[in-house]
Amino acid sequence: MSFIETIRASDSTGEVRAMYERQQRAWGYVPNYAKVFSHRPAVLAAWANLIAVIRAPVDRRTFELVTFAAARALGSSSCSLAHGKILSENHLSAHDVAAIADERDNDAALTEAERAMLRFARQLIRDSSAVTQTHIDAMRACGIDDARIVDIACIAAGRAFFANLVEALGCRPDPALADMDAELAAALTFGRPVDAEAPERIGADER
Repeated sequence: MSFIETIRASDSTGEVRAMYERQQRAWGYVPNYAKVFSHRPAVLAAWANLIAVIRAPVDRRTFELVTFAAARALGSSSCSLAHGKILSENHLSAHDVAAIADERDNDAALTEAERAMLRFARQLIRDSSAVTQTHIDAMRACGIDDARIVDIACIAAGRAFFANLVEALGCRPDPALADMDAELAAALTFGRPVDAEAPERIGADER
């Protein structure tokens, strides 16, 4: 579901069909966010290339933490659910993820370096012109070097592009993204509600 008319999986051809097939291989279905790119599939391809370059030098936990904090600051249910789920399944407890979502970082099992980078990421999202040397020095004091600071800025700024685009077009979170601890799912669904419609599929399951 979105605010714009999108190309259904069953009606897709050519470049759009190929994009949907790639997305279904990754997710098991055609995610809602892919549909809003059906008019410009090259943009989604460019985003995939950009995010691959951004995340390449960063460990997965750092990438997910910064992405999640940025998504929460952006008010994106889709991105918060997706990356909160990854965090709760692979890196932290549901309690820790909920605490980070509420910006109670001291209540979560985080290092001081992680707390510093999350504060920086949130400030970048809310008002990048208000980032100060203090934000940078707080990360340096925890052993984060300048190259990693650039990585963190890229992760947060990149998330702003993607989340703002799909949210502005009315993209709702896919039902599968909320398949987690019920209380955590509710805490992370603070923007658009989870889509009530079943996801589309192509190929053998096409309907």
